Amino acid sequence: MTRPWEADPTTTFKRRLGKSPQDLGITTDTPDCPDLWELENGDVAVIGRDLTEALGGKLPTGVSIGPDERLVVIPRGMLLAAKPDIPNT
Repeated sequence: MTRPWEADPTTTFKRRLGKSPQDLGITTDTPDCPDLWELENGDVAVIGRDLTEALGGKLPTGVSIGPDERLVVIPRGMLLAAKPDIPNT
């Protein structure tokens, strides 16, 4: 059975959504920075901390994480800074 949506491993990065982690002051300029990117195909890539184990057992009713998925957390300020770059439709 195929799922209605699959991540496309052949797509590429188009543009950062919001400000860089350096601009937001949420990094130490190391390679392990949270980030949000729009991909060429319109999907969004999220780079954040993997909290699948820590939060996976606390999911609300009806929410699940597939075996090929991870629960990723980014700073609230990063999402708020990206809001102007995210279209309404």
